[in-house]
Amino acid sequence: MTSLSPTLTDTDITAAERAERLIAAGGDWGARIDADRTSAHLTYRVEGVAEGAVATRVTAGRHEFFIDEPAALAGDDDAASPVEYALGALIGCQVVVYRLYAQVLGIQVDDIRVRAEGDLDAARLLGKDPEVRPGFGDIRLHVQLTGPESLERYEQLRAAVDANCPVFDLFANPTPVSVTVSKG
Repeated sequence: MTSLSPTLTDTDITAAERAERLIAAGGDWGARIDADRTSAHLTYRVEGVAEGAVATRVTAGRHEFFIDEPAALAGDDDAASPVEYALGALIGCQVVVYRLYAQVLGIQVDDIRVRAEGDLDAARLLGKDPEVRPGFGDIRLHVQLTGPESLERYEQLRAAVDANCPVFDLFANPTPVSVTVSKG
């Protein structure tokens, strides 16, 4: 397992500190959006450079991480694969949005654990079956919430998260993608 940053635990921030941050960020963003609706329009830029056999060094703002493939797919297995990072992005976004909407809805959540599983048929990738989808055919999320609330309240929270999580939306709905190729 590759770890590129220190391990963060819930002991690094108290529930009260997390609530304070969420309330402050929500208030600040709300005020900006109320003053200028276009301030909600964000553009993210991430760059990648090929390295090694099939690895990629990715730069996202001031952060850097690596993507690789297992040896069976010509990689060196020095980092998670692109599809593992995609599932990780989904999990990360889920955690953020669960915390945000728990605060908004007044639902106490003591701990959040998310497991993602995605089924992918590599026959298309390897040129064996052009009829199968190249991406995930099915993704399953298991969200475990710990806290004093009823299952019904946590289902209410899940519905809010499903409706508002940006990365969940990427997986659940078609997103237009345009590609340009240039010669360097």
